[in-house]
Amino acid sequence: MPQGVHAVLAGGGCSRRVDTMLLREAARRDELDAIDPGWCQVWETAWQRCYRLIHNHVQAGGALPETAGDVVVQGKDLGRWVTAQRFGWEQLLPVQQWILENTLKITPAEEDERPAKRTQDSKWAVNLAAARQFHAREGHLRVPRKHAEQFGQARHVARQRTQTRRQAS
Repeated sequence: MPQGVHAVLAGGGCSRRVDTMLLREAARRDELDAIDPGWCQVWETAWQRCYRLIHNHVQAGGALPETAGDVVVQGKDLGRWVTAQRFGWEQLLPVQQWILENTLKITPAEEDERPAKRTQDSKWAVNLAAARQFHAREGHLRVPRKHAEQFGQARHVARQRTQTRRQAS
């Protein structure tokens, strides 16, 4: 019998339903500890899964992925995850920061590494380029609402037409 289960049984004095629930919890905790002793129920499962995948990848001799798409394991983009941890360092718990620094040598992103905020002009240029691409391919600018070539392209075109009509009248 797993160690945690013995501790629950030694407590005694609980109702049968509570005993069963505590036994299940203890057994589950023991099973998780057998799989990964570093498992923490407080952290998101996705975070722990990606951490474990990267840790295993590095332990097997692989390089730490630094950009999105470098390494994909079990459908998880590990490079994207590493980047998200570096840029979201402030949102991590201190123990998560410590684990990343000491086991994977991941450090927080420096200010000069952070991407610059997009200006209205740069957003306009992206939308204009997408509209030109759509027009060149389709021969018109009646972009369907659910068109996914450029996120929000249909809304952008509709908004520009509305603004032009308002300015013309």
